[in-house]
Amino acid sequence: MHSNKLSYSVTGAGFPVLLGHSYFFDRTMWAPQVAALSAHFTVVAPDLWGHGASPALPVGSMTLADLAHDHLQLMNELGYQEFALVGLSVGGMWGAELASQAPDRVKALVLMDTFTGAEPEAQKQQYFSMLDSAAQLGAIPAPVIDYAAAQFYSDEVDAARLEELKTQMRALTAERLRESIVPLGKMIFGRSDRLAVLKDIRCPALVITGENDKPRPVSEGKLMADLLQCRHLTVPGAGHISTLENPDFVNRELLAFLRGVL
Repeated sequence: MHSNKLSYSVTGAGFPVLLGHSYFFDRTMWAPQVAALSAHFTVVAPDLWGHGASPALPVGSMTLADLAHDHLQLMNELGYQEFALVGLSVGGMWGAELASQAPDRVKALVLMDTFTGAEPEAQKQQYFSMLDSAAQLGAIPAPVIDYAAAQFYSDEVDAARLEELKTQMRALTAERLRESIVPLGKMIFGRSDRLAVLKDIRCPALVITGENDKPRPVSEGKLMADLLQCRHLTVPGAGHISTLENPDFVNRELLAFLRGVL
């Protein structure tokens, strides 16, 4: 289904839970969680602009707050006044913005493998140069694909899963890269420090980080949990896309948290 042009799926019944996926992935990243959560909740899983079946990033969409607004718009159109939010990576970045924009509507917040502070400068420069080269070439250079794909998973990940991600990265068209992937990447890695926003979020919260997350280490998750005054959980054996590397652990903890607070 498409709303506001964002492509999305709605599964299950009960209190609504909005899922925000990672950069370079789409809503299928949540397949194990949708299966588990939809037994108890209405699960809304959109594709971010320029990802999955969603169209290009709208012109004038410049910040994570804009992305938060787009997802709030989707929930408005679906008629959900109150909802819980589970965001991983960029999904957590705009998710925290949304929880602060609409405190009366977001009733529970889970931030996974994400960081609302600024990107460390050295990393930011490295990512920006990769994005610039992809925009220039109209394709992601092979060494960048190898490096970037490895950042999403632990070193123990199933080789087929890693290869699948590389194949998707190779398949990106010049148009999609230039219109959506590169500008979104700059929005993500050029984000301002928004840690202070967490102090104002009052709904029940949980922070989860893969034990072997390379771009978003456990230390960042613990810092955010301190600011939210909530628990921090480490996902055993998982890298950045912890939902796929250890779905059983993630599903168990998400269900326990959401059922406990909603």
